Amino acid sequence: MQLSHIFLAVLVTIIWGVNFIFVKMGLGQMTPFMLCTARFILVCIPFIFFIKRPAIPFQWIALYGLTMFALQFFLLFMGIRAGMSPGLASLIMQVQIFFSMFFAASLWKELPTVWQIIGALVSFTGIGLVAIHLDNNITLLGFIYVLAAAAAWGMGNVITKAIGKVNTVSLVVWGSFIAGIPMLVLTLYFDGLHSIVVSYQHLDWRGISAVLFIVYVSTWVGYVAWSWLLGRYSVGMVVPFTLLVPIFGLLSSIMVLHEEFQLWKICAGILVMGGLCVNLIGSRYALKNAK
Repeated sequence: MQLSHIFLAVLVTIIWGVNFIFVKMGLGQMTPFMLCTARFILVCIPFIFFIKRPAIPFQWIALYGLTMFALQFFLLFMGIRAGMSPGLASLIMQVQIFFSMFFAASLWKELPTVWQIIGALVSFTGIGLVAIHLDNNITLLGFIYVLAAAAAWGMGNVITKAIGKVNTVSLVVWGSFIAGIPMLVLTLYFDGLHSIVVSYQHLDWRGISAVLFIVYVSTWVGYVAWSWLLGRYSVGMVVPFTLLVPIFGLLSSIMVLHEEFQLWKICAGILVMGGLCVNLIGSRYALKNAK
């Protein structure tokens, strides 16, 4: 992998790690419904008028958009709004890998390897460590929402695999369009038109910068760069870089939001990341032995 491409992969993980900070900023001025709706509408407009629909059945686009985008991000935003810190949210979201394994095993009988099971046990020990430290700063409801968001991401991965090779930019645009429709309806129903207008009228630089970063930096720059790397290199070479996301998420949360840097958070991070490393390295080792 070329050095410049390594830097690009690291840049994407920095963007995705810092993104949790901007989500927190955005939720300080908008409800989760409003922030989700703004994200999806701005991602797909005006691009949907110029980018053709992916060459797959419409129901797959709908399933992808509703699961990978609408459900995942709404649950994540609700979790952070309910009290989960951005740093820990970035850590918990990484267990989506093991939810992907579970759904693949349930739907396609893709039984996990011993290494994958060990990795999952180690990672979920770290998640359990977070769970036993729930207090006024880290709420149970926030924890459940973020864990559910990781599960939605895992299901989205399974759907993406079932879709197969497709134009990623087109899938993101049309998936966002599908996700935006129910989110707009739910926003109007739960928040009301007057509340929406007032919220957007009172957005300051923090709220505006949050929306712009989430839409154009995290989604567009992040997804396009990541897709370009996956198209150029093997999945096994690119995916391990995602291990850096919670590191940047935790560090940025500590520096910007002054999140407490406690020993148990370090231990939880080591367990979750260690389990992910066991999963990645062990799976690669098992594949080599199989050959």
